[in-house]
Amino acid sequence: IKMAGDSGFPDVDTDRSDLNEETEIVVNVGGVRQVFYGDNLNQYPETRLAELINCLSGGYDSIFSLCDDYDPGKREFYFDRDPDAFKCIIDVYYFGEIHMKKGICPICFKNEMEFWKVDLKFLDDCCKTHLSEKKEELEEIARRVQLILDDLGVDASESRWKRCQKYIWKFLEKPESSYPARVIAVLSFLFILISSVVMCVGTIPDLQVVDPEGNRMEHPTLDSIETACIVWFSMEYVLRLISSPNKLHFVLSFMNIVDVLAILPFYVSLTLTHLGAKLMELSNVQQAVQALRIMRIARIFKLARHSSGLQTLTYALKRSFKELGLLLMYLAVGIFVFSALGYTMEQSHPETLFKSIPQSFWWAIITMTTVGYGDIYPKTTLGKLNAAISFLCGVIAIALPIHPIINNFVRYYNKQRVLETAAKHELELMELNSAEGKAASSKSELEDLVRGGKEGPFHSSRLKVSHSDTFIHLLSEEKHYRTRLQSCK
Repeated sequence: IKMAGDSGFPDVDTDRSDLNEETEIVVNVGGVRQVFYGDNLNQYPETRLAELINCLSGGYDSIFSLCDDYDPGKREFYFDRDPDAFKCIIDVYYFGEIHMKKGICPICFKNEMEFWKVDLKFLDDCCKTHLSEKKEELEEIARRVQLILDDLGVDASESRWKRCQKYIWKFLEKPESSYPARVIAVLSFLFILISSVVMCVGTIPDLQVVDPEGNRMEHPTLDSIETACIVWFSMEYVLRLISSPNKLHFVLSFMNIVDVLAILPFYVSLTLTHLGAKLMELSNVQQAVQALRIMRIARIFKLARHSSGLQTLTYALKRSFKELGLLLMYLAVGIFVFSALGYTMEQSHPETLFKSIPQSFWWAIITMTTVGYGDIYPKTTLGKLNAAISFLCGVIAIALPIHPIINNFVRYYNKQRVLETAAKHELELMELNSAEGKAASSKSELEDLVRGGKEGPFHSSRLKVSHSDTFIHLLSEEKHYRTRLQSCK
């Protein structure tokens, strides 16, 4: 540390306020030297750099509590930290805000800010968003690693019923856990397809039979096949509900609600058929049964449980609500404008097909979406010109939001693949270190990652816990200050 106009240590008897303002300190971070002045650093007195100004009065113990090394001859403070991140952090002393440079890991940058004791509130909002996304990714990786470890391990302290419950849950919910589980998943997939095909084939008039009252009904063989499928779905749902670790979450899950909607119509229609005739007229019972049978189409959504592609599409659409809203808004404005113009322009023709503006909405919809059924079409010259402009505008309105929606799908799909690869990579490192007998020293570190900083039972008995440099201690509440430069891959 050097004093302005002096080559020695500062005099402790000098006025401290004037001294601090005139003091300049030399900091060497990863080989990069920086000079700071006291008036800038004192703007944020709680930061580490500001504390360096007064550390000499406390001796070497005070100095080395703040830095990694100190050279009295050169009067420099040495820090074994990331110089690129440090160049971003010092902006707070000059501009009052911090921006991360491209290519710096957000989690590493957060750790650097914690080391230099700079509050996260100085980080710009755009960089905070990037940090939040990285936190979510690491939490997802930790969750997947924990799920795999729970599947591999067996807790001897658990009761027999708990172990049986966990086995049934893995057997029905996780096809990758064993070969029989994969067979059950394939059978469930086939039952869904068979029930959907039976529902469609049962509407063919040639395959229907006539009851004694002259009404057409499905063939008894198709009814038997559908009953077998419903019995399978019912057994599957009940077993999954019994073995579920969180039954409230299970019942309220969207896919499980779909399962209920696929099963419930069968039992309700069966009840109405046998008991409803005694309580209401037969015609009303038949109408209610027919309405419930239409709800059988919900079972096709059960395919999403066994298809990662459909799940990815669902999540991508959820993240594209803004773009979808813009698409619907563009189409709604165009439909209203062009249907009103078409109705007005076609009124002069004696054989016009545009009877009203609400009826013209149908023509505008099929025209702007370039479907063009031809049931309603313009007959005047101005009407045809209006139609040409409407479908050109429709093509543009549909094409504009499509690209962001596709980007959301691709981004989410690639993200899921990266998360799966990262979780498998961590497990491979755990197996490797376990085989080499190097897992014991770093057990607490991975438990912090997997448990999110919370203590809990660790169920893995076949794999010892190790730590990979690819993970940053995001989920632990402790401050882990590094003594060497690390990279986040």
